Amino acid sequence: MLKEYRTITEVVGPLILVEGVEGATYYELVEIEQANGEIRMGRVLEVDGDKAVVQLFEGSQGLQISQSKARFLGRSIELAVSPDMLGRVFDGMGRPNDGGPNIIAEKRLDIEGEPINPSARDYPSEFIQTGISAIDGLNTLVRGQKLPVFSGSGLPHANLAAQIARQAKVLGGESKFAVVFAAIGITFEEADFFITDFRRTGAIDHTVLFMNLADDPAIERIATPRMALTAAEYLAFDLDMHVLVILTDITNYAEALREISAARKEVPGRRGYPGYMYTDLASMYERAGRIRGKKGSITQIPILTMPEDDKTHPIPDLTGYITEGQIILDRDLHGKGITPPIDVLPSLSRLKDKGIGEGKTREDHADTMNQLFAAYARGKEAKELAAVLGDAALSDVDRIYADFADEFEKEYISQGYETNRSIEETLELGWELLSILPRTELRRIRDEYLDKYLPENREGNE
Repeated sequence: MLKEYRTITEVVGPLILVEGVEGATYYELVEIEQANGEIRMGRVLEVDGDKAVVQLFEGSQGLQISQSKARFLGRSIELAVSPDMLGRVFDGMGRPNDGGPNIIAEKRLDIEGEPINPSARDYPSEFIQTGISAIDGLNTLVRGQKLPVFSGSGLPHANLAAQIARQAKVLGGESKFAVVFAAIGITFEEADFFITDFRRTGAIDHTVLFMNLADDPAIERIATPRMALTAAEYLAFDLDMHVLVILTDITNYAEALREISAARKEVPGRRGYPGYMYTDLASMYERAGRIRGKKGSITQIPILTMPEDDKTHPIPDLTGYITEGQIILDRDLHGKGITPPIDVLPSLSRLKDKGIGEGKTREDHADTMNQLFAAYARGKEAKELAAVLGDAALSDVDRIYADFADEFEKEYISQGYETNRSIEETLELGWELLSILPRTELRRIRDEYLDKYLPENREGNE
């Protein structure tokens, strides 16, 4: 028998206070029924003695608390999961949003998930090919990794997200691969872009989309990424699929977290965000990984826009502590027409060494990666020196490095949003660019690889 209470005593924004409550639990679902029969859904946000703070999904506007009753349902938010989820579009609360039928649930899962036992985790070690050279060649994504994309307002992270979702795959034809895409607090135009793009390319057939729009309630914004991760856990650990989860935009999620924290009158932390934001973000990010004895895996690419392009802002700062690296989009490269504008020097994949090499990508991958990084960094320094002192201040070798940096940006980083390069194509392109430099400058590559892979008879080779 469900317990009902007519003791709603206070309303503050999306929060209501119910008194005299017995046995309420954290995140328990609540129905608020008005005198006219209208029902609004909420969940328990806080319990203090016999008082429960309930957060409404639809907001509290027009709610008459004197005539309303609260019904505690004894369960938390759940997602109906089934293999039929693939190819479908859902709203931020997991309801079908594409005109199709409701999902016939194989099971219903709590969206908060269950923590992975650290001792049961398997180490990420398998290469995921995104088809994007700046990621595959230099900041390699590994199955089970958390690799966020740090962007800025107005930069094309939506195009990059769609490209990764379309192109990503685990090499080896026997692998079942799926993408779970969660859009958090985006505009209708952005949502339409993603849905149209996935349908145009056929990527939607192996994708589950969750769409939370900017005008949806803040509480839904909190639930959407957890809906996506719950679907991913089902696909990965029940159906043995390799699942790539793309979450965009984490900044909108954190803003909703701050809004709810302010409504609860909590003491704010840095820049007004709640002090528990680190823990909250970790509860999502740490749902990525591999489990020993399970064939499936969850790999995460959270995407966030850095307010004022500030990497020290709390959202990218805390994300960087929890995840294994970052891909950074650069405004200057975007201004030069480089697509995607990935700045490879400050970008980092901490697990890249685990996913490359013989049997995974190719034997020469690590050496060429290190050489390309070093050569591009020196080329950038040479260009900066020339900007201050003029070209006359550069040595002949510095000029070659400056030319290399320009070609590297134009040919290697910039590939457009429709080009899907295999890892072999990326590695060969790296060798083509390295042939610009004298062989004596290629000190980070073993002689055996130089003899085997360096294009012969190129200008500048010795």
